[in-house]
Amino acid sequence: MTIGVRPFRPGDAPRVAEIVRRCLREVNSRDYPAHIIDKMCAHFTAERFTELSRSRLISVAEDTRVLGTVSREGNTIYSMFVDPDLAGRGIGRQLMEHIEAEAARDGFGHMETGASITAHHFYLKLGYTDVRETETEFGFNYILHKPLAHP
Repeated sequence: MTIGVRPFRPGDAPRVAEIVRRCLREVNSRDYPAHIIDKMCAHFTAERFTELSRSRLISVAEDTRVLGTVSREGNTIYSMFVDPDLAGRGIGRQLMEHIEAEAARDGFGHMETGASITAHHFYLKLGYTDVRETETEFGFNYILHKPLAHP
């Protein structure tokens, strides 16, 4: 499977929203109650991703179709999701390496993210470290940090 990473286009929004909903319902639902999952699904619509693309740098991984997404604003990571059928194949890592390299080129010395219980281990494997724990409107969250190497 040859996977590329490119900037989000508005036409990607329905597929990105579908991936997010599937991840939330099929994966994150192991760690969060149904009312939180429902709230997150209602938040992450195709329209919301199109709106966010005006203020955030959203990237998608694709082969012949969109396989995953990640976004950032400055050095803060948001909305990292990969099609649940393709979990464990390195797509998330590739998306993260892409936005970390972008942020380093933009002069940032570190990345920050809020991670769900579900995604916490993924970020730790990528070299992120815990800063604190917090509660958000979407439930429990870890705040993590990773220094960046400059090109």
